Amino acid sequence: MGKRALFLDRDGTLIAERGHLSDPKKVVFFPETAGALYRLRNHFLFFLVTNQGGVAEGKISLQEAGRVNQYVVHWLGESGVTISDVYCCPHSRDDGCECIKPKPHFLQKAAREYGVDLQRSFVIGDHPHDVELAINAGAQGIYVLSGHGKKHRNRLNVPCWIVNNLPEAVDLVVKAMRL
Repeated sequence: MGKRALFLDRDGTLIAERGHLSDPKKVVFFPETAGALYRLRNHFLFFLVTNQGGVAEGKISLQEAGRVNQYVVHWLGESGVTISDVYCCPHSRDDGCECIKPKPHFLQKAAREYGVDLQRSFVIGDHPHDVELAINAGAQGIYVLSGHGKKHRNRLNVPCWIVNNLPEAVDLVVKAMRL
C-alpha cells in the first residue's frame, strides 16, 4: 500500500492571496496554516502544487517564484511540517503544457517518485482547478473558501468537499481517514 499525501495549493490556501509574489518578505501565512498541517505530519507526505502563470506573463521570474516557494517550505519546516517536494507550473493556460492544473502530471510524478497512493490522498485548494486536479488524478478534492475560493465557488463542476479554511479541511481528512 502506497503512502498518503496532501497536495496543497499555495496562494489562498496556505498563504494570503497577494498577486504574483516575487518577494518572500511579502508572504503572509494564514495564522492557522502550520498548526493545521502539523496535526497530519505523521500520517501524510506534503507537497506544494502551484500554478505561477505570472512567470509566463513576465510579471515575475521563475527564480522569484522559486524563492517564494522555498520560503514557504522553510517556514513550514520551522513549524514542524516537512514539504516533500514543490511542483510549480510556470506556464500560461494557453501554453497547453502538461503540468498546469487540473492536469494530473505532478500528482502522477509524486506517485512514481515517492510511492504515493493517489486514491488515499487529497488535494486542497481555493480554485476549481485544484479539485478538478484531484478528480483527474484519482484523489479526493477539498475546496477551501479562503483566498479566491468564495469568488470561484460557482465555477465548481466536480464533486468535492467544501470547507471554509485549511483547519476545516484537515478536520475532514482526519475523519475520512479515521486518524
